[in-house]
Parts: sequence; structure tokens; C-alpha cells
Amino acid sequence: MERKTETLNLRVSPETKELVRIAAAHEHRSISNLLEVLVREHCRKQGITAEEQGQPATKPAAKGR
Repeated sequence: MERKTETLNLRVSPETKELVRIAAAHEHRSISNLLEVLVREHCRKQGITAEEQGQPATKPAAKGR
């Protein structure tokens, strides 16, 4: 399992925070685990990959350009 060493702080509206809390509880996950799953799924669908550790994530060039 990957060791978690990074912190991410963000500001959201109270409504968004409550929706995230409810969604996490609905899936029996922590808020941070839910957000991590959602980001990874989004990146997978968009073809976004993280290169080696310490490298920025990359996104393939748009098709047809």
C-alpha cells in the first residue's frame, strides 16, 4: 500500500462539504478516501497519468490537433 505523506487543503461551500460527507458515509469511506477514489477515477477516464514520483501529471494531447 502506498504511504500517504502529502496534505491537501481546499475551501468549499458548506453545501459541498455536507454533500461530500454524506457521499463518503453512504459508501462507508472517509472523506479523504472518497476524494482520492473520485480523483483517480476521473484521471483514469481522462487518460491522465502520473509519471514517476516527483514528476507532474501529464495529459495526452487533444485528438485532432
